[in-house]
Amino acid sequence: MTKDEKYSIAKWAMEHAVQNGAQQARVSIYNNNSSQIEVREEKIDKLQESNRSGMQINLYVDNKYSSISTNRITNKEELGKFIVEAIAGTKYLAEDEFRTLPDPKRYYKGDGPDLKSMDPKFTSVDPQQKVKDAFALEKEVFGSDERIISVSASYRDGMSGSVMVASNGFKGDTENTYYSLSASVSVTDGEARPSGNWYESSIFNDELIRKDIGKKALKRALDRLGQAKIGSGKMPMIVENKVAGNSLGPLISALNGYAIQQKQSFLIGMKGERIGSDLMTIVDDPFIVSGRGSRLFDSEGMATKKMPLVENGILKNYYIDTYYGKKLEMEATTGGTTNLVFKPGEKDLEGLLADIDRGILVTGFNGGNNNGATGDFSYGIEGFLVEKGKRIQPVAEMNITGSFKQLWKDLVAVGNDVDPSRSWRLPSLVFDNVDFSGI
Repeated sequence: MTKDEKYSIAKWAMEHAVQNGAQQARVSIYNNNSSQIEVREEKIDKLQESNRSGMQINLYVDNKYSSISTNRITNKEELGKFIVEAIAGTKYLAEDEFRTLPDPKRYYKGDGPDLKSMDPKFTSVDPQQKVKDAFALEKEVFGSDERIISVSASYRDGMSGSVMVASNGFKGDTENTYYSLSASVSVTDGEARPSGNWYESSIFNDELIRKDIGKKALKRALDRLGQAKIGSGKMPMIVENKVAGNSLGPLISALNGYAIQQKQSFLIGMKGERIGSDLMTIVDDPFIVSGRGSRLFDSEGMATKKMPLVENGILKNYYIDTYYGKKLEMEATTGGTTNLVFKPGEKDLEGLLADIDRGILVTGFNGGNNNGATGDFSYGIEGFLVEKGKRIQPVAEMNITGSFKQLWKDLVAVGNDVDPSRSWRLPSLVFDNVDFSGI
């Protein structure tokens, strides 16, 4: 289905909804094409292709709201009946005066830059080459070390596109692609069976890194041989950039309008207040060319803008969509993240470790939980004991406990090793005085 055909159907569905009792309507038509290949023991373990398309309709009827979806969108008679029945069903729902489309002044007007989020060569990639890439990744390490138990490698790609129209004037479309290669290796030297993982991803097939992924996964697995608990205590915690999102995620969730309205945020009423150390500066930047989270408008059609979240530890903004903006009597910003950019420091990971007399480098989080209302957390971790700037001992089966209210105030160092392949562009981070529970 072409973009013009999608727009034609979306416009018809929107107008049909308004003509049959909806005061407002928003319609999105989407398609998602993806493939996944997994190899194990020099054989294809999984081969999957998916092609999906459908429509989502948001209906605003007599101060009542519903969101419905269908993948049967080519037969207008059938689609029209579906919409009319959905409108009738919406009338039985409870009234919610805060449900409305955004102010048209906030809409994206179609004059944004090309963010280069779509690989035009996506449909011409040779399927056989995808299989070869996965096997080549496994071959890097398969049989290379007698301690290897298993090796798995995978290739994934995807293309998504959507058009969206709203009855009060919005019209916009998006297209995105991604490619990724990943490897997982398990090893043993006795009862323990640690594993290591590595992956690379890109928006463009020509830019996807294909070499040394398996070797890096194997090294991470071998480095974990001999994992053990160490004594409990308060120590600095160095969080590797690839898992730094585990530390930031609960804070971002606490900035969401839903969490604030439901009293499930430990950051309620904190705008303009200190929530972290001076080293904590984060910007939400939707305009990074080929950024994994880049976009010109959000899920409601509101134009995106570069937005400071935290400046030198001071909270500057929340994520507030139209609905929660009205409920909370707050200005709407946007409903979710784009590219989160953490202001980097000057040292790489090894430079950060060199400043540590005794602490733990965290390279993985294993389960746990956090309380959104209080900020309290408890997580399982694995990584390495660091002494005098050197990795001394791999550690596992340990826990960290504390509160995010204090953790970010104890941020004492920030790395320069930002991973640009992710939408959350985070460096390695060093926190002081973290409670570790072990022996």
